[in-house]
Amino acid sequence: MRKVYVLIAALLLFNLAHSQNSQLFAQATKHYNKGEYSDAIKNYEQILENGVHSAALYYNLANCYYKQNAIGPSIYYYEKALLLNPYDNEIKNNLKYAQNMRLDAVEEMPQTEIAKAYRSVVNIFSFDGWAYTAVLCIALFVLGYLAYYFLRHASHKRMAFITSVFALVLGLLAILLAYLQYQEYTSDNPAIVFAKEVKITAEPNSTSEAIFILHEGTKVNVLDSLEEWQKIRLADGQTGWIKNENIKLLKDF
Repeated sequence: MRKVYVLIAALLLFNLAHSQNSQLFAQATKHYNKGEYSDAIKNYEQILENGVHSAALYYNLANCYYKQNAIGPSIYYYEKALLLNPYDNEIKNNLKYAQNMRLDAVEEMPQTEIAKAYRSVVNIFSFDGWAYTAVLCIALFVLGYLAYYFLRHASHKRMAFITSVFALVLGLLAILLAYLQYQEYTSDNPAIVFAKEVKITAEPNSTSEAIFILHEGTKVNVLDSLEEWQKIRLADGQTGWIKNENIKLLKDF
């Protein structure tokens, strides 16, 4: 009986939290439509503090900061929204508008045709998408195998056999691509520069030589950390050290 009470209490708390977050979201929308972007941001951040994360929430937060010409936060939240919904063209378009406000123009290192082809295939789906595809293919393989076992006509059995083998190969390929996509996702640790202007040093200390300067909104990839310093790499291959306080990690869900 105690377990039942605990379950009921948990459901009530969940419904209460969901209702509260819905109200906060509705209030934030009203504030946004009135141009009260700071108030809308407070509501959205309250939802985040309640442990809710979604592409729509980050997208709306980014729009609020964009309206306030806050380059770093707007790019940061557009990028987070894109991580959760990587195929949303509206997020991509708004992100480009925000990126146009940056001072740093970092060109990506050129890729070989083989590397481009590899990335285009691997990035068709996220690793979750490839995993779901693998499950569907394996299920189709099982169905094809059962059909081959129970069907009597030779032509039907042949078709079932070919289908099952084809599904099995696709399933194994999807598992491989899911693994490769997951490895790529975990090895990538992006962050956004929040400082208006910051010197990137050759070594992780304040007395080290500054090798280049970055500005708010620039995207970097964190390679390593040492106490209060992070080693970063730009899309053009440049590396250096920056203090933790000057960047915010994107995958901190």
